[in-house]
Amino acid sequence: MQQPTAFTSRRRAIPFLAAALGCAAALAASFGAHADTAADWPKQPITLIMGFPAGSGVDVVARAVQEPLSHKLGQPIIIDYKSGAAGNIASEYVARAKPDGYTLAFGTAATHGSNAALYKKLPFDVEADFVPVAPVLDVSNVLTINPNVIDVKTVKEFVELVKANPGKYNYASTGNGAGTHMAFAEFNSRLGLNMVHVPYKGGPEAITSVVRGETCCIMNQVQTVLPHYKAGKVRLLGVTTAKPVAAVKEVPTIASSGLPGTQGFDSSIWFGVFAPKGTDAAIVKKINTAIKEVLEQPEVRERFESQGNAIRIETPEQFRQTVHTDRTKWAQVVKDAKISID
Repeated sequence: MQQPTAFTSRRRAIPFLAAALGCAAALAASFGAHADTAADWPKQPITLIMGFPAGSGVDVVARAVQEPLSHKLGQPIIIDYKSGAAGNIASEYVARAKPDGYTLAFGTAATHGSNAALYKKLPFDVEADFVPVAPVLDVSNVLTINPNVIDVKTVKEFVELVKANPGKYNYASTGNGAGTHMAFAEFNSRLGLNMVHVPYKGGPEAITSVVRGETCCIMNQVQTVLPHYKAGKVRLLGVTTAKPVAAVKEVPTIASSGLPGTQGFDSSIWFGVFAPKGTDAAIVKKINTAIKEVLEQPEVRERFESQGNAIRIETPEQFRQTVHTDRTKWAQVVKDAKISID
């Protein structure tokens, strides 16, 4: 058998060396193209997937930032409605989307928090399958009643009447597992109230049910109930935030009622933007920066605050921690209130 010489060994090594160099070049080109994509992004319209109906409180906020954010990013932002299942349909769609920054979710503390505890068979993980990009708002809810159905003027009177009539009064929500549902569930659990939950398909239907007297009350977003409040159709008893809300400064906080179980009560929720897992960090940072700049615009800030909301600015890392903390909180609320959807 002929022994290989140094020459033949070198000759045999050449194809392998060439192949290795080719792979390295291809890999470098791949990284280069990826970097160029992040630097040049966005090159086409961006779709914001909305898990709630048009006209809902979540939708109103998304549409308020749609135009200024489009201007900042230099591309149109299209809101695509995929409502249903408390936002889970939209969340699953985004979780399965290509992580290129062109498909984003407009999520909430419900879609990326409490839903994980409410739905046992979600086809996605509310944390692992998403990249938290940026929060937009802290949304204030307020205990809103129809005085023709339940004629009380304070949170204390409300609790006393409901406790004296277990199972008599029903409350509306914008859907099973929605923030409006969870806020009331936490309230009832803390104060030992027995009420009937009536879920609706969205914000307009839910508040309309209260105005018409079909349900007695709701813990809805200040921005949603404000027109009905100003028209004298509903009464506001207490906001769910730790501090009073400027838009309805005459309304006390639920925590200030002094009732056992209300100490430290804060059932406000946040809205924010999410991307599919694997989205380039440079793209995430670019979107986060653009949202921050939009929220810092005086006209945007004033608009949101006049509606009873507070802008929330965080880095992607800070927002990720917010999501995790709220997921843990709402899991405990779901457990304490013994809520189950599936």
